[in-house]
Amino acid sequence: MPDSIEITPAAGPVRGNIRPPGSKSITNRALICAALADGDSTLIGALDSEDTRVMIDSLQRLGVAVDVQDAGKTLRVTGCGGKIPAASADLYIANSGTSVRFLTALAALGHGRFRLEGSPRMHQRPIADLLEGLADLGVQLNSEAGNGCPPVVVHGAGIPGGRALVRGDVSSQFVSGLLMVAPYAGQPVELIVDGGLVSQPYVRMTLAVMRAFGVDVPEGNLRRFNIPLGHFRGRNHSIEPDASAASYFFAVAAITGGEMTVEGLSQHSLQGDVGFVDCLVRMGCRVIHKAATAGRAIAPGSAGGSEARSITIIGLPPGQKLRGITVNMNAISDTVQTLAAVALIADGPTTITGVGHIRHKETDRIGNLAIELRKFGATVEELADGLRIVPPAKPQAARIATYNDHRMAMSLALVGLRVPGVVIEDPKCTEKTYPAYFADLQRLVG
Repeated sequence: MPDSIEITPAAGPVRGNIRPPGSKSITNRALICAALADGDSTLIGALDSEDTRVMIDSLQRLGVAVDVQDAGKTLRVTGCGGKIPAASADLYIANSGTSVRFLTALAALGHGRFRLEGSPRMHQRPIADLLEGLADLGVQLNSEAGNGCPPVVVHGAGIPGGRALVRGDVSSQFVSGLLMVAPYAGQPVELIVDGGLVSQPYVRMTLAVMRAFGVDVPEGNLRRFNIPLGHFRGRNHSIEPDASAASYFFAVAAITGGEMTVEGLSQHSLQGDVGFVDCLVRMGCRVIHKAATAGRAIAPGSAGGSEARSITIIGLPPGQKLRGITVNMNAISDTVQTLAAVALIADGPTTITGVGHIRHKETDRIGNLAIELRKFGATVEELADGLRIVPPAKPQAARIATYNDHRMAMSLALVGLRVPGVVIEDPKCTEKTYPAYFADLQRLVG
């Protein structure tokens, strides 16, 4: 892939359909559950990307057999029954937040020394809340630099269990990581969330995947969890298309006044990011939901269960403009940059709140997003928990820095469908979650 890509504006409204690759979030959760399970599992429709490859590589280094087939879309996992085979391992997790948090918790079940390191940006991303939660459960581990960030060293001797307090206002992945390993502790675990919990749909997703693999944890109000002892069971598990990736194609319809259908997703998806369509509806778009064939309900995670579902977004006809909105995106924070791209061509300001935690993602997704939006001529105010975007009368050409953040590249490229001269630097960063993104976008735009 070249060092930069200039986006070709669409000749008119873009219409088409697409099935994005499998959900990163579900793939990595299913890999953890399958790795710990009794028996073999087959994950169908998995995502093949940097984030899932580093997860698979790390599991293999821990002694878990993962057979990658069908260009990474099918994964056959031999479960270890909750006993980590390797006595020690060095794990490299690049800039994958899910991987470092889930694997730190997983390594605590082992017996030996396990070290997790990543990219320079990963070594700036906080993980102290997870380390403190594991320490509450009797695990010995530390941040190697003493700053609450990776590299992390785990001195594994199993997880004794008991009561743990974990903050949820930086990342819900701390809670998810603890939930998935807690059934294998020495005694039942009571997990208490201290303060607010961001991105709550991702915790519900974790509970749903755990349930599919045979361990049921009552959801309650997502503030206190009592996790029973038990074992996951190997199974065939179908993975939905990635709803965060789908947001870019929904935005294509909004930005160009076209019509885009994303196959394999429904409003009842395990992924909270399908809620992004509600933002577009508030801005003036229309949505059509297609349920499973013949109205038959299909359980999430069942093999082949999502093919008959789809969501279609229909943009506004020529002469009509989208409306700016005020929205709390705490539950769908991975789509903030997508909405920001749409906001640039709306009539009136858009204010996004509830997402202060995204400063700790692959990049500062408030501060650096504001810098790039201003290049288009927008007036952008950084808020304590979000940002306010006042679109320009006419967005201008811009060369966009992506900060090695896949979502910065994928979302701001969409502005180029309306604005000539938009150049995206380092498009290769999309390999983190969607290696074929620009090829798929080009195919749809034609």
